[in-house]
Amino acid sequence: MERQASKMENMGIVNSLQTFYTGKRILITGHTGFKGSWLSKILLNWGAEVIGVSLPPHTNPNLFEALSLNKDITKNYFFDLRHVDKLREVMEIEKPEIVFHLAAQAIVRDSYDDPFNTHSTNILGTLNVLQAIKEVGSVKSAVVITTDKVYENKEWLYPYREVDALGGYDPYSASKAAADIVTNSYLQSFFNPKNFGETHHTLVAIARAGNVIGGGDWGKDRLIPDMIKAVFERQETVVIRNPQAIRPWQHVLDPLRGYLMLGRELYNGQKELSGAWNFGPNEDSFVCVEALVKSGLAVLKKGDYKIAEDISLKHEANLLKLDINKAGNMLDWRPRWQFNDSLQATFEWYGQFYANDNLINNFTNKQIKLYFSDEK
Repeated sequence: MERQASKMENMGIVNSLQTFYTGKRILITGHTGFKGSWLSKILLNWGAEVIGVSLPPHTNPNLFEALSLNKDITKNYFFDLRHVDKLREVMEIEKPEIVFHLAAQAIVRDSYDDPFNTHSTNILGTLNVLQAIKEVGSVKSAVVITTDKVYENKEWLYPYREVDALGGYDPYSASKAAADIVTNSYLQSFFNPKNFGETHHTLVAIARAGNVIGGGDWGKDRLIPDMIKAVFERQETVVIRNPQAIRPWQHVLDPLRGYLMLGRELYNGQKELSGAWNFGPNEDSFVCVEALVKSGLAVLKKGDYKIAEDISLKHEANLLKLDINKAGNMLDWRPRWQFNDSLQATFEWYGQFYANDNLINNFTNKQIKLYFSDEK
């Protein structure tokens, strides 16, 4: 009986989300990226009108083209968000009701090689999105996605809460912390929930998530894409660095569900939900890099690995945990898939893609349907 009640509760969540987003006019920045493509696919499946603003996909293959999103998205705009005039023009033309801002330079190691581009993309891009929202006035809710790496990470076992200090060791982390601060400044100065319904009609939230996994990521210097390319494309041994580094792995659909729940509640005027939110996994998903590689290769039933001998590695955090109690208590959001579920779904997706990429669209739809109806 308890199991049946749980199933009904979860189905109620997804049905209400799908019902809410049907027909909504939504702008997604970074819609050609990994998370942006999954988010676009979900919303298109639910009958939303999706307007995308992004640079063209930067990998081959990529999820955006694998799912034929270039054909399905209501309107695609391809330009750099640092062009504020273009962004404002798009906002004026399209009049979105909801904005999900995901566009970013998201590779930590690239941020060392090109810190200026990383800072300008992540800070100015976010600033331009917020300013366009402010000037156009059609947006009722906006969710700005940063990262768990915005916190001043002391690499301790204590999980970081939304009120903890921001920082940033590497240029990527620092740029995202700065984007987080810029967003909070706009939230306080122009979209303050105290003045909602009087001086403005827009509510803004900041979403911080950790290391997401899932099918369709071929990004540079990312663990699972590196594994997949080594095993399927080059037939080489997987090389890993920082084998004992612990990461908060979670399937991409888990934080996306949190973003969608936030977007809905803000749209409905829940002004107490403005501000910052953590979306991280349960404790079982804090797994070291080497353990994930072993488990992933076991799912694939092929490939082997070795540890990199290069000792001149660029700094990357070894431990970072998020406290997700706020999302659980106030938003009724919790991770739906455990680590093994996420791992299985991720590597099954890649196995299907390399077996027959013509079927990957249907396979992705099945995973989305399974996730949003999963009773666990």
